[in-house]
Amino acid sequence: MPVKNRFAELQNEITAWRRDIHEHPEILFDTHRTSALVADRLREFGCDKVATGIGQTGVVGIIQGKLNTSGRVIGLRADMDALPILEETGLDYASKTPGAMHACGHDGHTAMLLGAAKYLAETRNFDGTVAVIFQPAEEGGGGGREMCNDGMMDQFGIQEVYGMHNWPGKPVGSFAIRSGAFFAATDLFEIEFEGLGGHAAKPQETLDTTVMAAHAVLALQTIASRNADPIDQVVVSVTSFETASKTFNVIPQNVTLKGTVRTMSSDMRDLAEKRINEICGGIAATFGGNVQVDYLRNYPVMVNSEEQTEFAAKVAKSVSGACEEAPLVMGGEDFAFMLEERPGTYILVGNGDTAMVHHPEYNFNDAVIPAGCSWWAEIVERRMPAA
Repeated sequence: MPVKNRFAELQNEITAWRRDIHEHPEILFDTHRTSALVADRLREFGCDKVATGIGQTGVVGIIQGKLNTSGRVIGLRADMDALPILEETGLDYASKTPGAMHACGHDGHTAMLLGAAKYLAETRNFDGTVAVIFQPAEEGGGGGREMCNDGMMDQFGIQEVYGMHNWPGKPVGSFAIRSGAFFAATDLFEIEFEGLGGHAAKPQETLDTTVMAAHAVLALQTIASRNADPIDQVVVSVTSFETASKTFNVIPQNVTLKGTVRTMSSDMRDLAEKRINEICGGIAATFGGNVQVDYLRNYPVMVNSEEQTEFAAKVAKSVSGACEEAPLVMGGEDFAFMLEERPGTYILVGNGDTAMVHHPEYNFNDAVIPAGCSWWAEIVERRMPAA
């Protein structure tokens, strides 16, 4: 079954939803306008139930098939939030909210899942139940975790769950997926060195935290080069170096480093946290200072289930003719929290030759809409066939 004709008919309508959402981006859990738009559309479609306020501002729509003898319940998830980036696309429908834009394509994900929901509510050509899940705060807020913590999976009886993300650089409407670990765990750290500040002309009377922190920036790179097995994946990035001094002639009392750790296994995650503490503790002791390391375990590794991944790849091939094996991605994805609670899978759909996600010139490619919607619908109709 190729791209469904119904989605070609609906493309202008779905595109209009997408561009409206793009024009009005909302950050983290503050997706009040978007959540209301989604809930209103789902009610218009005739969903059997529309639940709001899940995970603060998440929305779930329930669609019953024309049969319900299978007892199956499938979840389809899209993210709704934008990023704190100033848009530089120059589009007619560019962001009207200064400092916020849909730079990751969540406007497209939401619109495609709305399109699939409209089709599924019209046809109901399946045996079971669909839960369409619209999630806030994927971009660092852990909205998927919050929806799960609110009991979403048990409340709606969801048995397996499927997610999708657009991917610039891949041909429009093509797909890629992989089984097992796919997106990395994304942890955060904040390291504060404390020494003895003083005059820059008298360093011998100080305990120089700038020197301590500079050594730490370099030494932390040895976690990947000298502590980790070379065939394992780990990235340690120091992304902020801030001193208590803002002038030329003062050695600061305190220096704070911030950064992120990306790993693909729990063992490597444990090793990275352990070595960050040991390295920074050793450096502080060497120079006579003190250090406080705060390590936050954020999004876990996103792991695709083997059975659902094989099935989703077959569906993707039926829609676009091919589905490649995707590479490992060291970026994070909080769909991982849903995959920790239920088996499922996450697929990439090509966005064409556009700027990369999180870039101020990025824009979701509306030509992707028919393929993305068709994949959602085919997941349901093939996983829960009505005949």
